[in-house]
Amino acid sequence: MKERIAAILVSLAAAGAAVYAISWWLAQDPSRQLGQRVPYMDDPDGRKAIAAQQDVTKIGSIFEQINPAPTRTSSSWPRFKGASYDNISAGSVTLSFDWKEGEAPIAWSLDLGEGHAAAAVHMGRVFIMDYDEEKKADMLRCFNLYDGKEIWRRGYNLSIKRNHGMSRTIPAITDRYVVTIGPKCHVMCVDTDTGDFRWGIDMVAEYGTKVPGWYAGQCPLIDDGLAILAPGGSNTLVMAVDCEIGKVVWSTPNPGGWQMSHASIMPMTVAGTRMYVYTAVGGAVGIAAEGESRGKILWKTTEWAPSVIAPSPVILDDGKILFTAGYAAGSMMIKIVTSGSGFDVEPLYTKNPKEGLCSEQQSPLYYKKCLFSVMPKDAGPLRKQFVCYDADGELVWASGKEHRFGLGPYIVADDKILILDDDGVLTVIKASTRGYEQLAQVRILEGHDSWGPLALVNGMLLARDSKRMVCLDLTRRDE
Repeated sequence: MKERIAAILVSLAAAGAAVYAISWWLAQDPSRQLGQRVPYMDDPDGRKAIAAQQDVTKIGSIFEQINPAPTRTSSSWPRFKGASYDNISAGSVTLSFDWKEGEAPIAWSLDLGEGHAAAAVHMGRVFIMDYDEEKKADMLRCFNLYDGKEIWRRGYNLSIKRNHGMSRTIPAITDRYVVTIGPKCHVMCVDTDTGDFRWGIDMVAEYGTKVPGWYAGQCPLIDDGLAILAPGGSNTLVMAVDCEIGKVVWSTPNPGGWQMSHASIMPMTVAGTRMYVYTAVGGAVGIAAEGESRGKILWKTTEWAPSVIAPSPVILDDGKILFTAGYAAGSMMIKIVTSGSGFDVEPLYTKNPKEGLCSEQQSPLYYKKCLFSVMPKDAGPLRKQFVCYDADGELVWASGKEHRFGLGPYIVADDKILILDDDGVLTVIKASTRGYEQLAQVRILEGHDSWGPLALVNGMLLARDSKRMVCLDLTRRDE
């Protein structure tokens, strides 16, 4: 009996000690030592992340040299929306649209994997992202601009399913670097000449990026040797990576939890301050691009926050920016104004698709102080028409119900506007603020969903539908 009582007393003492220990531990506020664990949060310059992802995802592990490199040329369309980020060709080559009836001046063409990724051009080379379904590999392919022969390809294994296309981004290129973003947000940097692999980043694994619906549509930006990316991750909204070594130079926090959209980052300058403008899922933001404050948020707004955003911000004059998106989001015009030592956002107007200029997929053109776009399908009587609006949001002219287009791209070249419709028909009109005047029209593709943005270099026009790319020689004159 005594032994049993002693055992009970020992048990009670042990229990009491445990209660005291737990009480003491709670009193110390253990939450002070806890925090959200995100990938590589203890690795601010990204070196561990880069080393780890190269072992795990093997970005850039596939390479094939196919043909010799062509002679370098100086003209370039080095990124999404061209050299000046405005879809306006600054080339001095006179273009010809005097084609024989129904005969497009196609120099070469090639088959691609299903998608909407489009070409960038630099030093006589065409660069395009292309998913190889047979090898299950996401590939950057490099071609000769003038004959279409493939020079090399670099990529990595990636298993993805069709999602109304797969690849849909455009590389950014300089004399030394090519930076790409793949369908599932893998970033790859390679040497422009040789295709040699430099570094890679898995934004999903390393930054908590959520892959957008229909896969990634954001196109990278290279600015002064830095790759400017918007992972929209757990702790990082936008970041700059040194293209030479893959080191993260600066990053912008993401306290609002904004997510990656399909839009791309656009540079602009307001009152002498250079900044990057990005429309994330959650809001729009301007981030310092230079000086000691680079990476810091200069202004932001949540008044523009659709759940799906494909068009990128359109930069106008005097600090004005146009935001637009499909699925009834409409558009919004704002003005960035100075306020003390900083900046404020001044909303100018908001329009629904039946009230003003909007776009579902392509970024509108700003040319001759006017905005040009194809109206979305929910724009009432103006649906699918090509339109011209002034910067105050007033309609200048529309193409008319007999001239309707779709979700395809358009650019300015030689004071003309080239418009590609869904079915692969190229229409050329005067870049006029007086009215719609058609100059030429020809079918250049036989497929469907001709949505990839156009690129134009030395009179060579690159266009694609969902499975094929063509190169047109717009300097050719038919006899």
